[in-house]
Amino acid sequence: MKRFILRRVLHTVLMVLGVITLTFILGQLVPGDFSNTIAGDPLVSSETIEAMRHRFGLDSPWYVQYGLYLKNLFLPLDFGDSFSQHRPVFVVLREGFANTLLLASTAAIITWGLAIPLGVWAAVRQHSWVDKSLSVLAFVWLSVPEVLSGLLLLMLAGRTGWLPVGGMHSLDWDDLGRVGKALDLLRHLALPALVVGLIPLAGRMRQMRGNLLDVLRLDYVTTARAKGLDENVVVFKHALRNALNPMITLFGYTLGALISGSLIAETIFSWPGLGLITFDALFTQDQYLALGGVIMASAMLALGNLIADLFLAVVDPRIVYD
Repeated sequence: MKRFILRRVLHTVLMVLGVITLTFILGQLVPGDFSNTIAGDPLVSSETIEAMRHRFGLDSPWYVQYGLYLKNLFLPLDFGDSFSQHRPVFVVLREGFANTLLLASTAAIITWGLAIPLGVWAAVRQHSWVDKSLSVLAFVWLSVPEVLSGLLLLMLAGRTGWLPVGGMHSLDWDDLGRVGKALDLLRHLALPALVVGLIPLAGRMRQMRGNLLDVLRLDYVTTARAKGLDENVVVFKHALRNALNPMITLFGYTLGALISGSLIAETIFSWPGLGLITFDALFTQDQYLALGGVIMASAMLALGNLIADLFLAVVDPRIVYD
């Protein structure tokens, strides 16, 4: 197990390095840099702009900038400074990371908390009205773009006033008590978490249904039924655990979908997470802030895959990692 974890950590470092390289090259292909966004400000002189370009190494060739960035990133763990916010990139991303982690965790609870029981329900009621209704809902939801679902929920919240239409806190946040702050945060979290959590829900529910149906047709399940065991015991004690194994392997991919889905949801609902920060950094050509956001998102995806592998090893003792 230790060797496996070390290999995965090494693979993660190589993957993140590849993502950094690709993102850096794509950023260099975009005309101009951050200095172009402030060149139109009459209060900023051309000498100040040139001094800023020299300070951040923007007047050097791209390969020099790339080498300096890697040196600062892997030796002193310095993500650089944000051009637009005038703060260290790590400080900016630390705040956004906590908000994105809260959003993704809540969305994961929605996804898995609904996908598994609904998939099991559809499997044990195969070809019934329950199974057919859930199948129709799944196919309809799979055809709805994420942007459209977010805008529809935003319009619903705007017209009904049931939930806030954006942001993370209300204007009177500082005047609320602990319980009031928690409730206010949950109200702001509800819509973006629903949008992000419902993205992979339909697919995971269908996969859970298919996995359980496959297991229920195996010989050992037929033997358990032949011995006269109650159907609930057969399903939930003998079949469900094996049917869950493929779902655990999908955990990492689901985390990736939640992270990528957070980008759109955070933009639509103005949720101050990594997605919104990275989007603004790309728009303002804040190079190091955009790179830092991509690095954190890639690291979260790799960590999710590693956790999924470890969970699978714990659940299924037949799996041995060399």
